[in-house]
Amino acid sequence: MSTSVLITGGAGFIGSALSRRLVEVGYEVAVMDVLLPQVHGGRRTIDLPPSVRFFTGDVTHAPDWDAVLRLFPPSQIVHLAAETGTGQSLSHATRHGLVNVVGTTQLLDALTRAALVPDQLVLASSRAVYGEGAWQCGTQTFYPGPRSHAQLAAGIWDPPGPTGEPAVPLPHCAGRTEPRPTNIYGATKLAQEHMLTAWTAAHDTSLSVLRLQNAYGPGQSLTNPYTGVVPFFARLSREQRPSEVYEDGRIVRDLVYIDDVVDAVFASVEKPATELRCLDIGSGIGTTIHELAQTIAAIFDAPEPIVVPKFRDGDIRAASCDIEAAKNELQWFPKWALKDGLHALLEWIAEQPELSFETSDHTHATGRTVVEHADRR
Repeated sequence: MSTSVLITGGAGFIGSALSRRLVEVGYEVAVMDVLLPQVHGGRRTIDLPPSVRFFTGDVTHAPDWDAVLRLFPPSQIVHLAAETGTGQSLSHATRHGLVNVVGTTQLLDALTRAALVPDQLVLASSRAVYGEGAWQCGTQTFYPGPRSHAQLAAGIWDPPGPTGEPAVPLPHCAGRTEPRPTNIYGATKLAQEHMLTAWTAAHDTSLSVLRLQNAYGPGQSLTNPYTGVVPFFARLSREQRPSEVYEDGRIVRDLVYIDDVVDAVFASVEKPATELRCLDIGSGIGTTIHELAQTIAAIFDAPEPIVVPKFRDGDIRAASCDIEAAKNELQWFPKWALKDGLHALLEWIAEQPELSFETSDHTHATGRTVVEHADRR
């Protein structure tokens, strides 16, 4: 049985919760994280169990990898470290390519230098690899290209069918939906999948790719302006201000609660893949952004959200997923309904200090020395 797990980006939202789960059942856990200010903020503390070995290290820096693998050779690696802003990736393409693509190649090269082949690699991939995904017009299925700036500026929100007629989006499914990313972030996540697939095949080891939908819940960053529409709406409603909902309010997202995400990753660790495994992880239910904003406003008894014809370049119109394969493969079932998850998140937010979302960018901090924080053990 694999008993030691290294989590890259493990001091973040998903990694912290996963660490606690793994430690509870007896795994030896180490975390490697550069503690990027945009993600962690000046006030955000690191919430990891005392037994977790915490290394400050940058996945893009080879000496950091060598030091971590020398001090903690894991039997499994869960690769969470990534730049995640979809719209931001269009203006910070180099940073996303460096962390997501080069950071992954540095991992693989470090494993080679250490002569270490883990029992399994688990990649937290993204719904963004699908781009707009597959749409249906009558009986015809087609793949629309990226929505152009001119199209969005004209208020044409839905991709038209092949002959201009209305079309409807289909749920993403790894077994049948072709990945066609429409932003830099999605392209880098798909590159991660391809590189890890090639390396694990060549080394006869296992790979689990989990394409995550929009995760939310207690513990997520309340200061990062590029991720987390849920806490953004919550902050406005908490202040009794109306939320602005972009496009026509009918953007669709699959919102999956943090505990359900952690359950899926944990199940992948507990039951390593016997062959390449690519699964969609979400609630299996699509929710419009307007419905989400209305639900949050009602919880706070705040003003109704306002639909405004604004948009973000690189955003996709609709994202939801078919989770049957994950249920069958992992014996995993999401437990949290959206309303219950929102109540749990909003109760947690109410306990936090008043925080404002940053509006400026942060330069990626490059770690030059791996430090294990022994005082936490």
